[in-house]
Order: sequence, then C-alpha cells, then structure tokens
Amino acid sequence: MDRIEHRMFSFISMNWRGRPLTSHEVLVDLIGATANKRGLKVPAHLDTGSYLKGLKITKADMASVALGRHDFHGDWNYTVHPAQPAARSVTAS
Repeated sequence: MDRIEHRMFSFISMNWRGRPLTSHEVLVDLIGATANKRGLKVPAHLDTGSYLKGLKITKADMASVALGRHDFHGDWNYTVHPAQPAARSVTAS
C-alpha cells in the first residue's frame, strides 16, 4: 500500500477505530469507506503488484524528480510533476 496522505490519516483512523484489521481486504474496505462532513472521500484499492526488494535510489535519481514544493511545509506538501521526455538528437538523412 502506498503511503497514506497525512491529512487523511486522522479520518481513516477514526473510521477503523476498534475494528480488528484481519486482512488486506478489511483494511482497504475501511479506508475506502472513509468520508467526512466536508466531502472528503478516500479511494482505496489493493495493489497486488510485485516490486523488487532492495532497490537503491541514488541522490541523482531523487534530484531528477520534478517536485513542486508548497509554501506551507514543503517537505510534506508537494506536487510531483510529470517527467520531461529526454531530449533526442535528430540526424538528417
């Protein structure tokens, strides 16, 4: 499961309070049923993909991510912008 957005976590915690988290499906269902009076809805689905373990991300890899840090707590609040396609050289034939 991806990291849960910190602003949503308190509402998710209130929704599952006291319920045993017995399976991934129960957890995903409880997260997906989370809402508040102001219209917050938390979509959730189980990611069944497999991922390589032990992968190391270099500082250069991280520096290449196009992050737009927000003014308020930019370490926590940011937008990940799409990667720009690599420049390709074109040769005349």
